[in-house]
Amino acid sequence: MTRLSVDFEHSPRTWWENGGQALWDGISDDFDENAIVLDDTLAESWLAQARKIAGWDAGPEYAPHPIHAAPADEDLE
Repeated sequence: MTRLSVDFEHSPRTWWENGGQALWDGISDDFDENAIVLDDTLAESWLAQARKIAGWDAGPEYAPHPIHAAPADEDLE
């Protein structure tokens, strides 16, 4: 399982304004949801789409992408 979460340290809005918001809204259940857990295959498919949207790599070195992906169990440590 993979946890996808909004990286609030990624300050550029480019990705969100170029279709990222619609992509995120399409996978999350709630408008205000900031993290979701998905099957690894679905998460990778979603990330492949996300990477195609302009602005994906526009953030600073410490937060290069608007969405952070991590193993779901990593957050429990």
